[in-house]
Amino acid sequence: MDKKSQGKRTKQSAQINLGRAGSAVKDGVVRSLKGLSEIEAEIVSLVRNTVADTLKATADVAGTSMTLSTEVVKGAIKATEEVGTGLTMSAKSVAKGLVMGVGDVGGDVMTAASRTVEGAVTGAAEVGADVSVVARRAVDGVIEAGKETGANVEELAKVAVEGAIEAASSIGTTAARSVKEILVGVVEGVREVTGAAFPARATKGPSAGKKKPRR
Repeated sequence: MDKKSQGKRTKQSAQINLGRAGSAVKDGVVRSLKGLSEIEAEIVSLVRNTVADTLKATADVAGTSMTLSTEVVKGAIKATEEVGTGLTMSAKSVAKGLVMGVGDVGGDVMTAASRTVEGAVTGAAEVGADVSVVARRAVDGVIEAGKETGANVEELAKVAVEGAIEAASSIGTTAARSVKEILVGVVEGVREVTGAAFPARATKGPSAGKKKPRR
């Protein structure tokens, strides 16, 4: 076999191996992401049911939900400390489950959203996690909960972002800046989406229904 033919076969073999490597990575990532989705769904369900069951057992739903939000977030943070990682990933699921659990028993989801995000941001700083990323994921969780429960998503997003910024400001200037940067446009983006989905109806007035005269 001449050198030209041998070189061609070597090149084809390399391309095949590269193709297999790409496929292997793709398949592995797909499996991991599917597993991650299942884990996140389990966390949402766990938090939602725990919160709802706890609040059902108390007469003071409003007062208990505020304390409970903090305690649940603390529990998630302690879990990530034991495992060594995970707060960045679990923040969204915990926040979503919390808001949904409070909503299930007719509690104040706005307060729950704010307290949840505040707790996540403060906890992230305590364990050395990325505060801005945790803040964003927690806010995303709140927004998802609002969408699935029919709550006022725009207001939920607003109080969640405000809670994140307030908590970050108490940590320091750098944290506050990074959280503001990653959350910029979140409320506006939600407003645009909800506005497109539910356009404002035309206000009926004395001239409603009348055709404009032709010029």
